[in-house]
Amino acid sequence: DLVNLDFPSNEITAVIGESGSGKSTLGLALLNGVTYPGRIAAGSVSYKPYGNIVGMKEKELRKLRGPFVGTVFQASQNAMNPLSRVAKQIIDLGKSHGYRNSRSLLAEAHTLANKMAMNADRVLTAYPHQLSGGMRQRVGLILALILHPQILLLDEPTTALDLLTQSTVLEIVKAVHRERRLTTILITHDMGVVGEVSDRVVVMYAGCVVEQGPTEEVMRRPRHPYTKALTGAIPRLTGSREKARALKGSPPDLTNIPREGCVFRDRCEFRMDVCDTSRSMLKRQERLDDSHWTACHLEDIND
Repeated sequence: DLVNLDFPSNEITAVIGESGSGKSTLGLALLNGVTYPGRIAAGSVSYKPYGNIVGMKEKELRKLRGPFVGTVFQASQNAMNPLSRVAKQIIDLGKSHGYRNSRSLLAEAHTLANKMAMNADRVLTAYPHQLSGGMRQRVGLILALILHPQILLLDEPTTALDLLTQSTVLEIVKAVHRERRLTTILITHDMGVVGEVSDRVVVMYAGCVVEQGPTEEVMRRPRHPYTKALTGAIPRLTGSREKARALKGSPPDLTNIPREGCVFRDRCEFRMDVCDTSRSMLKRQERLDDSHWTACHLEDIND
């Protein structure tokens, strides 16, 4: 199993990896939204109480997306209708899911906008082009939360935002998550974002999960060479700049992932002969916390 995950309720789980590691594709698969020519070839995606959603028809999926799973896609602020005011887009979203009480929806949007430190009256009556990038991103969060989902899926929610706006958006995500006791899945390539908001982290490489565990444990004691390389590449504010080292090479083409052996072997400084022929499965290391799992032959030897 290349990806075998549970997303606990009341936790923020961060999915991290370089561009091209399969994070966004995983996010689409969780919604059964992989578009042609892509497809979910095997496996299942199960939600309580819906069961396995792989193979569901669009009408069935509509009951899930929005009312049960709220989503903010990558650069979603650019996907808003430029010809409609924000309030109209919120009403249209509600109607598409059978919500007829437009006044109640707008009241909820007004409350959310105020919580997000925006002038609700101005934002709801504005066209998207009249709002800044950070405000449009927060409107994207409103659209994701307006139908009171139980799960919040965020794909790179802070991309292209300045640091101050990024911090504001992350604080909003944490506050809403705690208030509504959500299951939150955060897809990102930013290790700083992971350390700031997540309870748990999943590390992906070439479409595979190579490590997962509590955020503090994984960040402080990374076990997989890829995770070590990611944490080692984080710039430091103090100390020698030489300590931050860029990861050599590039992620593999996801259309041509080797069927045998470790997918990270070509970039790994600990490469062994067994890495060329056998792929280590994700497992808990005996000396680690029960919830810290790693897929690496080096760890197998050290056990």
